[in-house]
Amino acid sequence: MSFGIQPIHIVFIFIVALLVFGPKRLPEMGRSIGKALNEFRRMTSGITDIINQEVKEPGIMPPTTSPAPVKTALSTPGTSDTIQTPPTPPGISGNVCIECGAPNLPDARFCNKCGTKLPENTG
Repeated sequence: MSFGIQPIHIVFIFIVALLVFGPKRLPEMGRSIGKALNEFRRMTSGITDIINQEVKEPGIMPPTTSPAPVKTALSTPGTSDTIQTPPTPPGISGNVCIECGAPNLPDARFCNKCGTKLPENTG
């Protein structure tokens, strides 16, 4: 037998179920358990069929999105490749972001607009 259950075990389980549920309710219980198992098998086979169909038909897969274009900084002849800090607007003191040029508080570590790490103050 499967799962290591011998016929004597099945008989013992049947006798205990007969004593617990009684002879009138036992056929009802058997039918309802059989219907539940049948429904479970039908649902699992339906799901298996759907999965197999999806695997066999590669044309149904959603289109993949292309990666966003990478921004590259091209150097023009006669200029250096170093990043220059944009000028601070008049009347604003503090750190200025090297990426977006947004002004930040003097003790800020990251830009409040784009989140770039700001250069450390050495003053």
